[in-house]
Amino acid sequence: MTRSIGVGLGERAYEVVVGQGLLDDAGLRMAPLLKRRRTAVVSDETVWALHGARLTASLKAAGIAVMPVVVPPGEQTKSFTGLESLLDRLLALELDRGDLITAFGGGVVGDLAGFAAAIYKRGIGFIQIPTTLLAQVDSSVGGKTAIDTPRGKNLVGAFHQPRLVLADLDVLATLPEREMRAGYAEVIKYGFLGDFAFFEWLEANGPAVLAREPQALSRAVARSIEMKAEIVAEDETEQGRRALLNLGHTFGHALEAETGYGEALLHGEAVAAGQALAFRFSAAQGLCSSQDATRASAAMAATGLPTRLSDVSATPFDAERLVAHMGQDKKAEGGRLTFILARALGEAFVAKDVDAGAVRTFLRQEGAV
Repeated sequence: MTRSIGVGLGERAYEVVVGQGLLDDAGLRMAPLLKRRRTAVVSDETVWALHGARLTASLKAAGIAVMPVVVPPGEQTKSFTGLESLLDRLLALELDRGDLITAFGGGVVGDLAGFAAAIYKRGIGFIQIPTTLLAQVDSSVGGKTAIDTPRGKNLVGAFHQPRLVLADLDVLATLPEREMRAGYAEVIKYGFLGDFAFFEWLEANGPAVLAREPQALSRAVARSIEMKAEIVAEDETEQGRRALLNLGHTFGHALEAETGYGEALLHGEAVAAGQALAFRFSAAQGLCSSQDATRASAAMAATGLPTRLSDVSATPFDAERLVAHMGQDKKAEGGRLTFILARALGEAFVAKDVDAGAVRTFLRQEGAV
């Protein structure tokens, strides 16, 4: 079953299509958006080796010329160096502002290609074909594009909405188990932040989602996208409610920075640990019950996701360094920390002016030094 979910942004509205076999008819779905029957397809080496031939065949069958631009896999590619290299290669293809870039990969490729599209000749359209669970339910929808810097994650970027998103559930069959779990952290986030019934469904059906059982996977992905689409349509540039989508990210990004943005800690794993920390910090501040915090952690731990600092690193983290990273977070204002915290499962809120000392004390209680 194929579902189409609209992201209502007026003249810039677009569809997110969720289903099986979407790569095979990608050409037919993309052709109406192309002024010229050609597209630069930005992908990474791993995804292109697995799925490039199938996408190319689909596009060629629709009369679309494919210009592959293949980049190294991994978070390190989402950098100033990686961006410069990608832009140079796109310029060499002589794309004009009527052409479209296709981002074909996980969150790194989507963020990098989307940001390149936002600034190439002052803006060119792009299409997202996300190939990881995390990208399908989160980063491919909503127009956030960015690169990392040594000072923090996603600090340089732009809001640039795609023209179309094709979330083919079949490509997840080749996704490693660890990547599936990492993506699941972003799925359960939607239950934590605003849909308690969805959280309860995931408690019961999480194993089926991770096992890629078609009906469970389809429901989990579609419901996640529905919630994100609704929030993005209401608050495109994260001035209000959209900030809730960052639940767990302030803690998580700090952990990523300390572990070097690499394979030691995947983004979804950092978000899982960050969400558990956010719930326990909320409980420590008297904002939510300790039972809810325990239940949130248990739901993630049951799928093998990290929920404690010791799950992330055997070497204790430095609380001062973690708080310093949080000060660089995009949500920080005037040197004060902003967190997404919880009043209950399914009820998150934006907490501004959070005391850094309280965070430091909490982190030390959690095992930091």
